[in-house]
Amino acid sequence: MAAPEPRVRAPSTAAKGEIIEIKALITHPMESGLRRDGAGKLMPRKIINTFSCRYNGELVFSVDLHEAVAANPYLEFYVRAEESGTLEFAWHEDGGAVYTARETLTVT
Repeated sequence: MAAPEPRVRAPSTAAKGEIIEIKALITHPMESGLRRDGAGKLMPRKIINTFSCRYNGELVFSVDLHEAVAANPYLEFYVRAEESGTLEFAWHEDGGAVYTARETLTVT
């Protein structure tokens, strides 16, 4: 399996007070731990269990994910643009791996 690849679509500019749409997707198989491999052995659970977005260091969106979430989880949410800065995204996987992405937002 290739390494999970996070992708984010967010505007690079916004007016002060504007509500912006953010779309986040990560390519990940989201293995539930309930399937068996070709030899009949249970495949270990390995899912993205938490996603979070920070805007200039402040948590603005967070969600816990579970086994029932499909592969390649896609999230869409909204944030009010208050000041220029950085949007930081983090996907936490079972076992401790963390995949991140960053976007810069300029507020006019």
